[in-house]
Amino acid sequence: MKKERKPRILLVAATTGYQTRMFGDAVRRHGAELVFATDRCHQLDDPWSDDAIAIRFNDEAGSVRAIVDATVDMPIQGVVAVGDRPAVIGALAADAIGVPGHPPAAARVASNKLMTRQCFAKAGLPGPWFKLVAPSVSMKEVVHQVTYPCVVKPLALAASRGVIRANTPIELESACDRLRRLLQDTDIRALGDSANEAVLIEEYVPGSEYALEGLVTNGEFSALAVFEKPEPLEGPFFEESIYVTPPRRKASDVARLVKQVAIAVEALGLTQGPVHAECRLTDEQVVVLEVAARPIGGLCSKVLRFTAPDGTLTLEDLLVRHALSQPVVDHRLVSGAAAVMMIPVPSAGVFKSVAGVDAARRQPLIEDVIVTAKQDQCFVPWPEGASYPGFIFARGDEPSKVIDAVHTAHRELEFEMDTIIPIGLANPLSA
Repeated sequence: MKKERKPRILLVAATTGYQTRMFGDAVRRHGAELVFATDRCHQLDDPWSDDAIAIRFNDEAGSVRAIVDATVDMPIQGVVAVGDRPAVIGALAADAIGVPGHPPAAARVASNKLMTRQCFAKAGLPGPWFKLVAPSVSMKEVVHQVTYPCVVKPLALAASRGVIRANTPIELESACDRLRRLLQDTDIRALGDSANEAVLIEEYVPGSEYALEGLVTNGEFSALAVFEKPEPLEGPFFEESIYVTPPRRKASDVARLVKQVAIAVEALGLTQGPVHAECRLTDEQVVVLEVAARPIGGLCSKVLRFTAPDGTLTLEDLLVRHALSQPVVDHRLVSGAAAVMMIPVPSAGVFKSVAGVDAARRQPLIEDVIVTAKQDQCFVPWPEGASYPGFIFARGDEPSKVIDAVHTAHRELEFEMDTIIPIGLANPLSA
């Protein structure tokens, strides 16, 4: 009797961390096999023992060739990508392999803040004014050409890295100088992304901030979850902290968010796969700041849990089913409220230890406290930083209660950080 072949899912991701393992678990739960492609040197012989396809995110054509060559004898049924740069590679790979996915051109626009702004403006979506500043341009020529407050942004970095608010010409000049120093740092230069050479200046958009997690199927957007960000994100830096769902807004406001994101998704041309959107909401309008052609990052997806006829599902379960072209319709978020805190970076320094984790886990409504920081790992606060030391998860009856719960658990944590002498461009003390 011929053995039935398992379907295969290609996962394109930057690391072998928690999120990769969560996708691997979901793939196995659905009786499929995981094929992993990640950014690493092809000359190393499987250094992590994960049988990954070695690709380079700064070589898109070479990466797609490596994926196609490696999978020629093991056909791929679906592609999932984690992260902005992997999303572009994943879209290109899906197109080359011949499986459903976002159009590569749309994924590329979604990964670039300037191209996104231009796309939204062309489609008539409400949004901030924006101005690109080339590396050769002196900021002294620019600071009196814009209105305030405004925000400076890199074009291609994620997680609010490098994003700085400026309220005056002096602050704008300082912010742009600081961002330009960051963009010259070794880890960013190593990305080989030309988008990280220029600086985007745009209008500061007031209002409360929200995030939407969704799926696009044959061009139709459907929202999986709407997150409120209860901590004010008003600058000067924009390190995110808490996501809570459902949001503490009336149903009509939530409907406005979903409708505007659907319009933005259509404007970008995203047609098949996960999307993660960031928005600002006022009484007058919804401004979609960005729509990424990928799911929510880090461990934040653990806050999402769905009920379905065959049991409780994770976000990764839904994305695997979607990638396998299976129906993803008869599901809903579990009842109640859930929150995740991305633990703020306590200070610039080298992580040594954290006390109080068990006490934090014992707090009411806390589901888990996960410290992802590694011994001797260097942490830098925002705007230069990009990594959180861990995550706190809570679940309960009301959004306000789970917000209070993650705050209470966070107060139990005591981080020991060794002070470091500010060496290198990424350290905020050098700014």
